[in-house]
Amino acid sequence: MTDSAHIVTLSLSELTKQLKEGLLSPEDVFYSYMEKTLDVNKKLNCCTGILLESFDQLKTASSIKEGLLYGVPVSIKENIAYKNHDSSCGVIINLDQPVEKDSVLVEVLKRQGAIPFVKTNLPQGLLNYDCSNPIYGQTVNPHNLQKTSGGSSGGEGSLIGGGGSVLGLGSDIGGSIRIPASFCGIAGFKPTAGRLSSQGIRPIYRGQKSVLSSSGPMARDVDSLALCMQALLCDHMFSLDPTVPPLPFNTQIYQSSKPLRIGYLENDGYVQPSPSMARGIREVKALLEQAGHTLVPYSPLNISHAAHELMIKGVLADGATTLLQKLVGGPVDPCLRSQVLPYYFPKWLKKTLSFLLKPLVRLNNLFLFSVLPDVLTYMMLYNLLNFPAGVVPVSTVTAEDEEELKHYKGVYQDLMDKSFKQAVSGGEGLPVAVQCVALPWQDELCLRFMKEVEQLIKQSRK
Repeated sequence: MTDSAHIVTLSLSELTKQLKEGLLSPEDVFYSYMEKTLDVNKKLNCCTGILLESFDQLKTASSIKEGLLYGVPVSIKENIAYKNHDSSCGVIINLDQPVEKDSVLVEVLKRQGAIPFVKTNLPQGLLNYDCSNPIYGQTVNPHNLQKTSGGSSGGEGSLIGGGGSVLGLGSDIGGSIRIPASFCGIAGFKPTAGRLSSQGIRPIYRGQKSVLSSSGPMARDVDSLALCMQALLCDHMFSLDPTVPPLPFNTQIYQSSKPLRIGYLENDGYVQPSPSMARGIREVKALLEQAGHTLVPYSPLNISHAAHELMIKGVLADGATTLLQKLVGGPVDPCLRSQVLPYYFPKWLKKTLSFLLKPLVRLNNLFLFSVLPDVLTYMMLYNLLNFPAGVVPVSTVTAEDEEELKHYKGVYQDLMDKSFKQAVSGGEGLPVAVQCVALPWQDELCLRFMKEVEQLIKQSRK
């Protein structure tokens, strides 16, 4: 008899090993995860639909036994194309438009023996750090049902964090993989844009190249992220999408043990992190130094200018016209309402508001992300610079963190700081993560950095 409860606790590396050795069958794994996913979704509302074609793929799974992800069920974000299914981005006008073929990444996953079996939820229009839309509703956090899973890959974060998937694919244009991964206590990786194919990944905005989106893996641990990247960076993907540089995964860099020189940042001078976030950075810094790595403090220059003039104006270069057109004919989700409301104002009122709000520069963010708007300086910055970045869970919020939060003032002590304090309060027991970043195209080095942090945290708990 199949021990489903045990199967869904196995790491991806353990799962692939047992599948290859025949100790588990693809059917054992598939039905164990299907059962777990349905159970998790009842509580968290993280899925948008089961991919029924996965049952047919399961019948032929044994023919691709040499694939790196042989027999592994994989969840995918709703905006990732899967043949004959919608990629609505949570927008009603996009419904009943099933795509004609799989995205390149889905094709490669199948070639590597993986079985995409479920699509996961996202916020309306993708541009939000919450995860709710008028079609599929609100996704919640697996660790606290009163908190958000984060967005925009919030369905993935919630499903994996809740144990319903061992590996998933998300997309990230401003922290959309990293935010939900950190909120839900899992690992998530945003590769350098262009390292993986973007063909078949449906955006809301087409054309803007200032802030680059990137698809990437989400999983319980860093080794799973690395295995997924290794599986995707193969000749099949390079032949399907010739715009992708043919750079296979460099295992030697990922497995290297050379001491690293690491810049660290606890406060960017624009947004003061919560006590739990700051503590996480300090604890990881100490562990890295004890392990022989060199830690150097740094502070980004002119982050306020970068946030407003480059990030926000880059993403919304058309004045949000494309987004508003997509919202025609349907309700605007509450999580998006404050973000788009100003764009419906008449021109004379927009100009008046622009004049009035300029001195309160951070207040502009209220119209862009209704949940934790200020985190874009810590997240979207690396989309703007096209740096690979990932998050690793390192701790949980403690009662002491909550007590210290009562005295939180922020940098400017303004409405945004008060909103931030309110958003992160009541978080005792929720995951705390750190972000690891590397230079463009150094994806394997970034993953190696993440792995180092993960291992040091595990060792410190023994």
